[in-house]
Amino acid sequence: MSHARSANAAQGTEEPGYELWEPLDPDVAGAFRGVSAEDLAYRDRARDFVQNEVRPVIAGVWDRAEYPLDLARRLGELDLLRDGIDVPGYPRQSLLAASLAMMELARGDGSVATIAGVQGGLALRSIAVCGSEAQRERWLEPLARGVELGAFALTEPTHGSDSVSLETRAEGDGDGYVLTGRKKWIGSGSVGQIAVVWARGDDGQVQGFLVPQDAPGYRATTIEGKVSLRAIWQADIVLDGVRLPAEARMPGANSFKDTARVLQATRLGVAWSALGHALGVYETAVHYAKQRVQFGRPLAASQIVQARLAEMLSQLTSLQTLLMQLTRAEEAGELTGPGASLGKYTATRTARAMAANARDLLGGNGILIEHRVARHFADIEALHTYEGTETVQALIIGREITGLSAFA
Repeated sequence: MSHARSANAAQGTEEPGYELWEPLDPDVAGAFRGVSAEDLAYRDRARDFVQNEVRPVIAGVWDRAEYPLDLARRLGELDLLRDGIDVPGYPRQSLLAASLAMMELARGDGSVATIAGVQGGLALRSIAVCGSEAQRERWLEPLARGVELGAFALTEPTHGSDSVSLETRAEGDGDGYVLTGRKKWIGSGSVGQIAVVWARGDDGQVQGFLVPQDAPGYRATTIEGKVSLRAIWQADIVLDGVRLPAEARMPGANSFKDTARVLQATRLGVAWSALGHALGVYETAVHYAKQRVQFGRPLAASQIVQARLAEMLSQLTSLQTLLMQLTRAEEAGELTGPGASLGKYTATRTARAMAANARDLLGGNGILIEHRVARHFADIEALHTYEGTETVQALIIGREITGLSAFA
């Protein structure tokens, strides 16, 4: 009898599938103890959305760099786009509720969380804070529902960290304005209905305008070739003599200080998003370590793996405690700009380190999109940069510490 194997016979053992998405909810320090049922309801709603609607599709959507418009609309239907902004007809949403929801969205995917951050934290907040009554009446409710998408156009090709030096011009022309300039990295800027555009007026001050994305002279090109936040489209925008009526100007946006008010309010949301990424990579690492068998035992039985997981839990616990304290300070009206910067600075740095650790722990499987960590690892790179780079945040904090400005 021949013992030769068939050329088609399978050899070796097929690798099992891994279940990596189950929420773990670590809270060693009791940071979330005492959170109200109303606030937890927003967290749980966001979690259910992530588990049931984001989880099944996001690996493919991210890989193909598609903008998931259906998920954006669902965010509105679930009241997950307001970022704590009061909108007529909606129940009050606390800052903590919005923060917990953002954490859960980022735990699922950075692009989905960024869609919510752009829509609510930036576009909707700008109109709520700086817009006229007519502008608020026109835009707040449809932006909150996700039936229309908004963008926040501040960054320019040559003005990122120094956005205060923006060059886009808004020249008075009779009873209206003409906008000329360029913007870059504008989330939803090529797929939405309205853009909040920041431009320098005739008085030299930065002013805010509501620009329809189908206005003549508004040309938006989706930026391709990104390795981060692939499931949200960001645009390179040319404003070529865009003519606007007088009522397009936001009356409460008269200097860069007004722009900064919006940015400071969103900075803490970015920190919570980083916490969501940190939670995502932590729970993925824990699940994988328990399920992956090497040398005849689970990875979790190795001392070095347990030491890594302990380090990650320590980092996660520190972030939870810090952000809860900063959020309470913000709700009490006591959070300073440098305090918000410290939250963002600490959270993105920590999440970045945790993602690198988790990626390494997963070995070769850590670079596969389907195993979560690779997406988080890549997306945190963008999070680390937008809403003020690490260096800018450090200079804000350093100025507070020393009383001396080191900005160039």
